[in-house]
Amino acid sequence: MQFRPRQWFNTFFLTEMLRGMQLTGRYFFARKITVQYPEEQTPQSPRFRGLHALRRYANGEERCIACKLCEAVCPALAITIESDVRSDGTRRTTRYDIDLSKCIFCGLCEESCPVDSIVESRVLSYHGEIRGDLIYTKDMLLANGDRLEAELAADRDADRAYR
Repeated sequence: MQFRPRQWFNTFFLTEMLRGMQLTGRYFFARKITVQYPEEQTPQSPRFRGLHALRRYANGEERCIACKLCEAVCPALAITIESDVRSDGTRRTTRYDIDLSKCIFCGLCEESCPVDSIVESRVLSYHGEIRGDLIYTKDMLLANGDRLEAELAADRDADRAYR
């Protein structure tokens, strides 16, 4: 093993530790950038994916045609769909559940939907006190879609402009 004076000097005088303390001291006295979350909101990316919603057509009919592509493409297996054929011969969902405790918010369900039925909104603030509160049923998803339709439609139009 060869004697290296520079390495011995750095080890003996703890220069790496002093450089680390200098960096810590610089940030210790700098202005803090902490965001007080509920009162202050950080800017959202246009690609943000939040709470799910099911959309309807303008005449009030639900868009989902029960093709089950979103269920098939979901990597977390968070979507459960059951369907039935209606009297007019069309197929619609009887059950559409999303378990948000499993969902990884990847957006594959949204991309696979041929009729733009399932979408992810910009809603960030939602919670559940027990696991069952995070299982969103068809009625809950449709209510989200009805409540957020103007925002969802504007986001879809903006997405089309980028394509």
